[in-house]
Amino acid sequence: MNYRHAFHAGNFADCIKHALLVWLLRTMQRKPAALMVLDTHAGLGRYDLTTGPAARTGEWRHGIARLLEQPPPALADYVDLVGRLGLYPGSPVLLRALLRPADRLACCELHPEDCDILRAAFTRDRQVAVHHRDAWEALGALLPPAEKRGLILIDPPFEAPDEFDRLAAGIRLAHRRFPQGVIAAWYPIKHLAPVRAFHTALRDSPVRDVVAAELTLRTPHDPARLNGCGLLIVNPPWRFESEAAPILAALRDRLGDGEAGEGCGIVRLVDE
Repeated sequence: MNYRHAFHAGNFADCIKHALLVWLLRTMQRKPAALMVLDTHAGLGRYDLTTGPAARTGEWRHGIARLLEQPPPALADYVDLVGRLGLYPGSPVLLRALLRPADRLACCELHPEDCDILRAAFTRDRQVAVHHRDAWEALGALLPPAEKRGLILIDPPFEAPDEFDRLAAGIRLAHRRFPQGVIAAWYPIKHLAPVRAFHTALRDSPVRDVVAAELTLRTPHDPARLNGCGLLIVNPPWRFESEAAPILAALRDRLGDGEAGEGCGIVRLVDE
């Protein structure tokens, strides 16, 4: 309950997550059938980067600020969307902007003040439902959707020491409830041992068709520093591995400072 995403809005991890998220939803919408999107850790929805928590940390200056001017083609869709939406958009606002008339969005936020702000932002929006509820409980309660197609974004704050274990359990639950759904789960890369254990837990689970897209800005040896991040995808859409690669490369080129260990890649953890 202490975590507030406003302190980190627009940082490099946000850019990686959101750029891939936009590609995922756009690609899923190539099929005409309606879909449901579930955002399990939704936050406020919009963030003013020039005042308040974001201004105090300044993390966005090393993130979205580096992308806004003349974005490379691989990032143009995402950056154009950010520019058109005004105040820096979090995942709920980005996802809402992409919904087609028959699609719908369910947002979960446990922090009471943030949930109230998010609910006010979507007042009278019939395509968006905001829930004040625990994300892990929501995976069992809100899945499967009536639409039979869906994208689930799981974006935990990673404040609890067992967050990787909870994330792995959440992915297994979401997959069990909704095996055909596309699951996108964000995770930090500080040092490698927890990430390797998380990947092993997924390899040893019943979940199939899993890839991990990762970007590091420096060698991940310092457990006290966010050195990179990843987005794990279950049931990735066709051509994700080839089409996400230039997105990651463009992010690396714009967000990196040439430190040792800087790099990106997509790894298939589990075959179909």
